[in-house]
Amino acid sequence: MAGEKTGPTAVVPFRQFVLKVHSRCNLACTYCYIYAGPDRSWRARPPTVPAATMRQTALRIAEHARTHRLREVRIDLHGGEPLLTGPGPLLDQAAAVRAALPAGCTAEFGVQTNGTLLTRDMIDTLGAAGFRLGLSLDGGTPGLNRRRVDHAGRPSWPAVSRAVRLLRDRPEVFAGILCTIDITAGPAEVYGSLRALDPPMVDFLLPHANWSSPPPAAAGPRPAPLGPAGRAPYGDWLCTVFDLWWDGGSGPRVRVFTEILGLLLGRPSSSEAVGLSPVVALVVDTDGAIEQVDSLKSTYEGAAATGLDVFHHSFDDALAHPGMAARRSGRDGLGAQCRGCALVEVCGGGNYAHRYRADAGGFSNPSVYCADLERLIRHIAARLEATVALN
Repeated sequence: MAGEKTGPTAVVPFRQFVLKVHSRCNLACTYCYIYAGPDRSWRARPPTVPAATMRQTALRIAEHARTHRLREVRIDLHGGEPLLTGPGPLLDQAAAVRAALPAGCTAEFGVQTNGTLLTRDMIDTLGAAGFRLGLSLDGGTPGLNRRRVDHAGRPSWPAVSRAVRLLRDRPEVFAGILCTIDITAGPAEVYGSLRALDPPMVDFLLPHANWSSPPPAAAGPRPAPLGPAGRAPYGDWLCTVFDLWWDGGSGPRVRVFTEILGLLLGRPSSSEAVGLSPVVALVVDTDGAIEQVDSLKSTYEGAAATGLDVFHHSFDDALAHPGMAARRSGRDGLGAQCRGCALVEVCGGGNYAHRYRADAGGFSNPSVYCADLERLIRHIAARLEATVALN
């Protein structure tokens, strides 16, 4: 959901609610930061959200919408793998939210899935209820998805390729593809294979990493957080994809590129990856715990926790939580190096989780992808400037 430019005292309500409906997954992706990362809180949570917890969550969403006079909210049913419940519980959960919302407020529903369980009947059922479905993929070939395997090590691609074919026939239901970058995979191969799947949108995600747990690299060390820009392998990778996308005419919307282009043209961001707009999303887990975004779980145990839950706290209580406030304070929430950077309005310090360093400054560092973001932003700015000059 889009963020807003505000003053330091303005209250920007939550508009996106990520509701965990299943806390387990049928895949064991080798790079998963939830199940293979430092935070193990999922082990103590119910595998599926109880109906009473969902009803209480719906009441809290309605309360927040009423307090802040919201006309629309976004509800993402998430996991784990949300389709492990089957479509019935998802329909019931959507109905609970819709029934609770005040008059004049509507809800947009989405499901993010690994696609392995999708069937034609399930797509028809969820589509008829107004859901849009997003897929998580690493590319459009079996080889590019080699990291996405089940718990027995078997590839997920045969099932996912079937899901993609089904969703291509239902463009009104297909939300798009999230793709975590594998620096060892060729950018042209990855983009070309995804484009061939004909999604309406692709979002390339930097692997969740930080200064204490650096990202995979092609070779060589990451630059120091307070040192020179250094090498930018992820930036180079994304620049190659940008040129293919920019020069290729028709194709899917690529979110990271359209976000940066919008910011360069003076529009606010709608993504945590770039920009300074306040965060408008929170997570409710299967036990009713109110949490910050899942990406924080890639830093340390309990990083996403707030100590709040839907039974005892409102979402306005979550707005006041120090962790939430730190991610909603724009330029003031950044470290000195970022505040003084010429690109700060566009970069925004990058993803909050990517700034973490256990032994120096916590989250007040530049992103571990600082050099990569600078490389990409300057490249896009140069291409945009050249295009405008020609016209």
